[in-house]
Amino acid sequence: MQPRWLRWAVACLLSLSVVAQAQAQPASTPPADAPAHTLLVMGDSLSAGYGMAAAQGWVSLLQQQLDATTPGWRVVNASISGETSAGGASRIATEVVRLQPDVVIIALGANDGLRGLPLAEARRNLARMIGASQHVGARVLLVGMRMPPNLGPDYTAGFEQNYRDLAQLFDTALLPFLLEPVAEDRANFQDDNLHPTVEAQPAILDHVWPALQPLLR
Repeated sequence: MQPRWLRWAVACLLSLSVVAQAQAQPASTPPADAPAHTLLVMGDSLSAGYGMAAAQGWVSLLQQQLDATTPGWRVVNASISGETSAGGASRIATEVVRLQPDVVIIALGANDGLRGLPLAEARRNLARMIGASQHVGARVLLVGMRMPPNLGPDYTAGFEQNYRDLAQLFDTALLPFLLEPVAEDRANFQDDNLHPTVEAQPAILDHVWPALQPLLR
C-alpha cells in the first residue's frame, strides 16, 4: 500500500497534467474593463444558494461586501447543487485556466460524506483541486464540513481530519466548518434540515470573511 504522502503527490501530479492540457487550449481574453482580481468559488448547494434566489446566497453577499470594502474583485460562483469532490476535481482545471483566479474557495465534500463515500477518494479529489488552483498561482481557502454522528465516530472524525491534513500539506487557509455559526439552531434551516435559510446567509458570510480577508492582498 502506498504511503499517504505518495498518494497525495500522485493526485497533485495528475491535477497538474490536466491543468497543462487545459492551458494548451486557447483562452478567452477578458474585457478591458474587467475587475483586476477574480475570486472563484467551487462549492455545492450550500454555496449555490439552494432554495433561494441567487442574489440571496452568501456568495452573492460576498460580492456585495467586496464591492463595498475591497473594490476591484469579481466573484465567480461555480458551485453546483449536489456536487461532490469528484465533480469539482473534474471541473477545476478548466475553471482555473479560463478564469486565472487570484483566490479559490473550495467548499466541497459534504455530499461525499452524506453518501458515505470513501474518505480517501474525497482526499484525493480535494488535493487535485488545491494543486490545480495553486498551479495557476491562486491562493486557496479550503472550507470544511462536519458529518452527523450516525455515520460513526471513525468516519466523522476522519472526515474532519481530511481538511486539516490537506490545509497543512498544501499550506492553505482553512475554515473548518462552513455552517458553524448557524448549525445549532433548527430555525436557521429550510424544511429539509440541510440547507440554511435566506436569513442565515449573512451569518455564514460573516463566518467566512475573517478567513478569506487575508487572502485578498
